[in-house]
Amino acid sequence: MKIPTVAIIGRPNVGKSSLFNRFLQKRIAVVDEQPGVTRDRNYAVCDWAGREFYLIDTGGIVPDSSDLMEKLITDQTDFAIHESDLILLVVDSQIGIDSVDLKIAKSLKREKKRCLLISNKVDNQDLELQIYEFMKLGLGEPVPVSATIGLGVGELLDKLVDALPELDDSRAADDDAIRIALVGRPNVGKSSFINKLIGQDRLIVTPIAGTTRDAVDTPFEYDGVNYTLIDTAGLRRKYKVQESVEFYTNLRTDRALESSDVALILIDAGDKLSSQDQRILDKVISMRRPAIIAINKWDLIEKDTHTADAFSREIKDIISMYSYLPLIYISAKTGQRLGKVISLLKEVYEENNRRIQTPELNDFLERVTNRTHPPAKKGKYIRFYYLTQSEVGPPTFIFFSNFPELVDKAYINYLSNQLRKEFGFQGVPIRLKFKKR
Repeated sequence: MKIPTVAIIGRPNVGKSSLFNRFLQKRIAVVDEQPGVTRDRNYAVCDWAGREFYLIDTGGIVPDSSDLMEKLITDQTDFAIHESDLILLVVDSQIGIDSVDLKIAKSLKREKKRCLLISNKVDNQDLELQIYEFMKLGLGEPVPVSATIGLGVGELLDKLVDALPELDDSRAADDDAIRIALVGRPNVGKSSFINKLIGQDRLIVTPIAGTTRDAVDTPFEYDGVNYTLIDTAGLRRKYKVQESVEFYTNLRTDRALESSDVALILIDAGDKLSSQDQRILDKVISMRRPAIIAINKWDLIEKDTHTADAFSREIKDIISMYSYLPLIYISAKTGQRLGKVISLLKEVYEENNRRIQTPELNDFLERVTNRTHPPAKKGKYIRFYYLTQSEVGPPTFIFFSNFPELVDKAYINYLSNQLRKEFGFQGVPIRLKFKKR
């Protein structure tokens, strides 16, 4: 299900970040009286009345400025206007209409974007009577709020949810297709992988890092199974996300992972495993996506019969906590093992949706707990009574015990490792929950 995007825009110091924090009910954006404090964009998932949406806080717009930072912020906001499903234009009720407000409103009308006009800093009844001055902007009736004290924010969120587009199930057109998100650093070969796999130059491929800026869907069939490949822009380190498109590139990649069934993590064989690769792994796993790791550009590596084994050991030493992820060596340029990659992704997808019968699980539980008993804690003897699988995608297992809160991390790891040893689940994050009988 596609989550809509809502961007908060306006000129500097009208209270955009305060409104962002008020919506989320926590202090994320930096709020200061000094104009221009918000330079990079903050974003988070917000939930109101059962509807989720991405909420984006942008920097203050200063049109026609010669200041480089102000020009960059304006570019970022222009991109937000283009990309978002709903715009919240925030104006300052204590100052009234500004020439910048007029320019922003003109731009929004030209783009024909869904928009709510927010008159902020309405801290008393006299100011509330003055908000209708903003009707001159031609964006409808302003919604009065005070972000600092929370006045009118609930009513605003109600209007916001009503203005969101209808829920869009992005899987409707290809409901039977396995959706694969390709992720990795810029220029690792994601677009080349797709082009070689489908046998045509569907995507632009250049040696310049960052060519792909959108998440592009490519449907195809392999061995009688329907797939959709989602090519995402390369994920960069956070401090390198400077231009406007880079921020939205990362947001789109998050969305691509959310809508995917399995992730293909590409790593450049020439660079081996960088800290950025590890961050990408962390992102995929934190979103509980099943995945495989493909070492691309393997054709460029000088090797002997032991090269792959040595490389595998080096990588698995670094990412030992993700040792359940399958590792495969490929070349998107020559097509080496690309078919094997798709077959492996299908296997991982099926593992993620596999259910183990309860009697089989309880036979397993009896064997592994008899082999290694859970250590007693606080003088309490821990006993397990029952094990069942409650969910798939990811597989989730519930252990019923007399003292579930006393099961220590080492024993949880033992149970997790034994589950994988017994039942497989390669490439799949599994969840273990402990409850009282």
